[in-house]
Amino acid sequence: MARKKGRDISGWMIVDKPAGVTSTAVVNKVRWALQAKKAGHAGTLDPAATGVLAVALGEATKTVPYITDAMKCYRFQVRLGAATNTDDAEGEVIATSEARPSDAEIEAALGAFVGDIMQVPPQFSAVKVDGERAYALARAGEEMDLAARPLFVESLVMLARPDADTVELEMVCGKGGYVRSIARDLGAALGCLGHVLWLRREWSGPFEATDGLSLEEIDALAQTPELDARLLPLELGLDDLPELRATPEGAVRLRNGNPGLVLPGDADWGEEAWASFEGKPVAVGIYKSGELHPSRVFNL
Repeated sequence: MARKKGRDISGWMIVDKPAGVTSTAVVNKVRWALQAKKAGHAGTLDPAATGVLAVALGEATKTVPYITDAMKCYRFQVRLGAATNTDDAEGEVIATSEARPSDAEIEAALGAFVGDIMQVPPQFSAVKVDGERAYALARAGEEMDLAARPLFVESLVMLARPDADTVELEMVCGKGGYVRSIARDLGAALGCLGHVLWLRREWSGPFEATDGLSLEEIDALAQTPELDARLLPLELGLDDLPELRATPEGAVRLRNGNPGLVLPGDADWGEEAWASFEGKPVAVGIYKSGELHPSRVFNL
């Protein structure tokens, strides 16, 4: 079997994604620029969306689920008075309304979207329906009855009201949130309809858009030591887990996929944690009785 070409390079590259490109295209650009053997991203952004896209290289891909599950912050504008088939400005207008809510009415309505809520994904989304992506079925003209999904919203606040037709919002939420659904459902709750005009992911877990590289910067630094120096350490993807330090013997056992001794730390019995040895991550697993029982092992 042919082996993948490229370097065994591990870590995180944070990109401030521009509008008009897919998340997959950004990952491919980063992989090429670093000549990396393996790459993936933590949380898709729609092509029209901008902001932080965390690209994992090499062994960091094993930490992607922890960033996918982390809290995220979105800033976005909602166009009031019109619904589209995609719930954003890329789609066709399917209904309009002359109603325009006041600032007070908008702020009063936001409370219903905070906490543990149920959210129906947009028709144009990557949700699978009988093995097919919803967006593919929607493009073929099919209307689907998509099941509501749970979402935790920590906060949803109004930042600005540029004009009667537009409101700017900021949302901090957990995994699986669709900003387009928030815009659609808020417009419905206000009786005026709505869709997303633009969307920016400000931060995702420990990663911030302001620290991200532009695609132009990645092009300019491609295949240079300067770009390597912008790579962030793998363990940032484990920011929400407690760290435990492995003993020398424990590190050997963990690297072989076996439970290994770790020094006492902040992890409680039965809690997920990660172990390090001599400053390098070794494994992620469950802490029990002085040992870490590994579920993921890092080959660094």
